[in-house]
Amino acid sequence: MHHIILLDFQWVHLIQPQWYIENGGLWFILFVVFAETGLFAGFFLPGDSLLFVAGIYSNDLIDAALGISLKSSVLDLLVLGLFISIAGIIGNSVGYWFGKKSGPFLFERKDTFFFKKKYLYQAKDFYEKHGGGAIVMARFLPIVRTFAPIVAGIVAMDRKKFAFYNVIGCFAWVFTMIIAGHYLQRIILDSFNFDLKKHLEVIVIGIVLVTTLPVIVKMLSGKKKNESAE
Repeated sequence: MHHIILLDFQWVHLIQPQWYIENGGLWFILFVVFAETGLFAGFFLPGDSLLFVAGIYSNDLIDAALGISLKSSVLDLLVLGLFISIAGIIGNSVGYWFGKKSGPFLFERKDTFFFKKKYLYQAKDFYEKHGGGAIVMARFLPIVRTFAPIVAGIVAMDRKKFAFYNVIGCFAWVFTMIIAGHYLQRIILDSFNFDLKKHLEVIVIGIVLVTTLPVIVKMLSGKKKNESAE
C-alpha cells in the first residue's frame, strides 16, 4: 500500500490534512507539527487545519497508533493532545536553539538588500514589549509560528521565560484546535446532518480565512498608518 502512495504522491498533498491522516496517521502529524514549529522549511505545512481534522479523527488516530482502544473519546483527545503538544514544544525549542546559535552572527552581519539589522532590533523590542504573550499569540498565526521561536532565540529572549510560554502556548493551541474539531463535528452532524468528514475542503478554506484574516487586516492598517504619517 505504501509504495502505491509514494507513486501517487503530488506536491499539493503537502497542504492537505486528510493526506497526512490517511497515509501516516498520528506519527505523520507529530512530524508535521514539529517541522512547522521548528524548521524554516515547515512554514507552508497545514498546522491549524491538520489539528482540527485530527480532532475529528481522534478516536481512529489513537486506536491505530496505540494498537488498542481506550474506549473513551475524552481519553483519546487527551492522549492525542499530549502527543502533539510534546512535538510542538520540541519543535519550538529547536527553533529557539537555532536562533540562539545564529543570533550573534546575524547581529554582526552587514545590511544587504534582503537582510536589514534594524528588523532584528524591532523584533527584540517587540518581545520585550509583549513578553511571553508574543510566543503564545504566535502559535495561532500561520507562518508566524514557524519563525517566532527562531527570532526569539536570535534576539536572546530569556530561555526560562521562553520555555514557560512555549509550553503554555503549545497546549493552548493544540487543545483548542483538536477539541474544536472533535466536538464541532458532532454538533454539526447532529444538528444539521452535515458530515465534516465528507467536506474537509470547507474546513481548510474556513480555517485559513479565520487565521490569516487578522494578520492581513493588521498589515493593511499598519501600512495606512505609515502612509498617513508620511
